[in-house]
Amino acid sequence: MALPHGITGSTMPRRQLGRQLRDLRNRARMTTRVAAQQLEWSEAKIWRIETGQTSLRSLDVEAMCKVYGAPAEMVGPLASLARETKARGWWTEYSDVIAEGFDVYIGLEEAAGRLYTYENELIPGLLQTEEYARAVLAGARPGMLPDEADRRWAVRAARQTLITRNDSPLRLRAVIAESALVHRVGGKAVMAGQLEHLLQLAQHPNVDLRVVPADCGYHDGLDAGRFVLLEFPEAAGDLPEPPVVYVESFIGSAYFDKDIEVDRFRGAFQGIEAAAVGAREPIERALQAL
Repeated sequence: MALPHGITGSTMPRRQLGRQLRDLRNRARMTTRVAAQQLEWSEAKIWRIETGQTSLRSLDVEAMCKVYGAPAEMVGPLASLARETKARGWWTEYSDVIAEGFDVYIGLEEAAGRLYTYENELIPGLLQTEEYARAVLAGARPGMLPDEADRRWAVRAARQTLITRNDSPLRLRAVIAESALVHRVGGKAVMAGQLEHLLQLAQHPNVDLRVVPADCGYHDGLDAGRFVLLEFPEAAGDLPEPPVVYVESFIGSAYFDKDIEVDRFRGAFQGIEAAAVGAREPIERALQAL
């Protein structure tokens, strides 16, 4: 159960372990309430474990395997995986400026092989220039101290290296609503720099950038809103990691990984792409309008 190449931090081991423990519980036909009673834990703890939101000790995994009647040959590998849930990713040193729960997303993004994103108002974080990102941060958090702004940008800059790294760069398919190109975030000069940056990024072979015209009429993004769909590379000898959808809103974020949920978002992305056009012309038009 070694981790696929390139995966760092504890997010993926937690997800893998939680999913396998949930499967064992379901095979034992045991509800979370009964499992919690047997283990003398709370149901909330079982839920956090099964959704990959907490690390585990190998002793805890062994106790769960015993209660669930897991085959003996599974106990050792699952206990080893539990030790990997305590690994620390690079982003843990920025925990003071990372929103609650967003560390989980960063770990998923780090591990992804393909990422599909739709943004309806702002340029996606992975494609932002420093000046644009700082303008967004300043608008969202008035009065932010310079040190905090520097650390928040450092996190975003580190995430962006996924696109440009030499070893297996992230394959990104991004669709942006044309309105995001005309909102003058940070002013004319900042927006001009951001649009030029998009033109440069669109030339990368691993980046597919498209724009939904403002006059296209109805498209699936109007219902779905902004979201990110992540797919993970397969590694020999490992259980395949299922795709997950991340949705961020004004009051929080949510993850969707059930097949029916992922399929809905995948279908929505296909519909959005069908309404989109190549990025160069609308970006150049936005530049001329500045």
